[in-house]
Amino acid sequence: MGVIYIGDRDAGKTHLAMELTNPEESEFVSATVANQSYRVLRSNLYDEAKKSTRPTESDNPTYERTLEIEVTLPAGNKSLRVNWIDTPGEIWRQHWQKDNPKQWLSFLKIVRDSDGIILIVSPYRDMLKPGTDGTRFVTKQQWCRRFERWVRFFQQDCPRARHILLCLNMADLIDGIELESESSDLAYDLYRPKMNWQERHEHVLDRYFWPVQTQIEEINRNTSAF
Repeated sequence: MGVIYIGDRDAGKTHLAMELTNPEESEFVSATVANQSYRVLRSNLYDEAKKSTRPTESDNPTYERTLEIEVTLPAGNKSLRVNWIDTPGEIWRQHWQKDNPKQWLSFLKIVRDSDGIILIVSPYRDMLKPGTDGTRFVTKQQWCRRFERWVRFFQQDCPRARHILLCLNMADLIDGIELESESSDLAYDLYRPKMNWQERHEHVLDRYFWPVQTQIEEINRNTSAF
């Protein structure tokens, strides 16, 4: 099954994927990038001085890496190959797509051949803890409009997609969350799970994605979105 990993600009998707390859963090899920150790990948992607991943440059529409992911499931281990696609923010703008039709079509070919999509999004400004600098985050209304554009993208340009995984990143910045407790409740644990998959789905949907539940229901008519 072909899976692509994409998301909004500055959503932390590069850092999230990079840390999947960290051997010290893996328990039930581990990932590797062909011919690159975690140390090498981090040195290429992470700015130690700024304590953040480097931005994706706009001189290339896609930066592709293959993640080989091993997941421990009750029925045994499952291997997945994920196309990790970093894109500059410009690629999602209509004027860029019109000005770069060949590059846009090349990207769409990858998307259209994929069975699964992992979409990484940021919190919106109203979700943030008091005192957090919200200037880099969009408003709730902008966030909802952006999500509607993702829905259209899935419907129009992802005809083979059977599974769509929605990931709200940067949970440590969200107001009202006891991060340690929340992560413990939602964590995948093969032996002592606190929630099953359906309970996790309902919890995340009701607490974090409630402004776009209608759009998620629309996606679910043709795919499996979580």
